[in-house]
Amino acid sequence: MTEKSLAEMQREVDAYISQFKEGYFSPLAMLARMSEEVGELAREVNHSYGEKPKKNDEADNSIELELGDILFITICFANSLGIDLAEAHDKVMHKFNTRDKDRWTRIEAQSGENDQ
Repeated sequence: MTEKSLAEMQREVDAYISQFKEGYFSPLAMLARMSEEVGELAREVNHSYGEKPKKNDEADNSIELELGDILFITICFANSLGIDLAEAHDKVMHKFNTRDKDRWTRIEAQSGENDQ
């Protein structure tokens, strides 16, 4: 599978949604959908890494699919509000690289790695 940019994913989702009269949901409905998807991800993580095994009759979902659902609804949300996710990502990374740059303990380079 080829790697896609965020812009390509946003265009692909927009092309999909644009074929329907209903279009994008309202921001509040989108937030509700996102909350539902995060809940489904939490359930899968709990089944995989927590103390709550799945029931025998439960659907065989995966963390990967639930993350995909969250990505899809995030793209829908951004598209509906005219937000460029690549630009939003750049702003968030700038925030982490400036405001939060000393917030966590960095992994030290091992001796010999930078001695070339």
